[in-house]
Amino acid sequence: MTLQPGLYRHYKGPEYRVIGVARHSETEEEMVVYQALYGEFGFWVRPLSLFCETVDVDGEQVPRFALIRADAASFEL
Repeated sequence: MTLQPGLYRHYKGPEYRVIGVARHSETEEEMVVYQALYGEFGFWVRPLSLFCETVDVDGEQVPRFALIRADAASFEL
């Protein structure tokens, strides 16, 4: 599963900047590294599978995080 770095909106409304995907050092699980674009602008990680899942909102399945705009300058190491 791949994830495009860029600007995302959480289904509850707040926006986040996805930095990229990292691997957990012990389990090798893929984790999304992202930053809140509100409040203290904290950095967070969440398993890729949970970041990309859908949630039920009033009987409709919607993405937990929806891409608003992809970053033009992304790179791989």
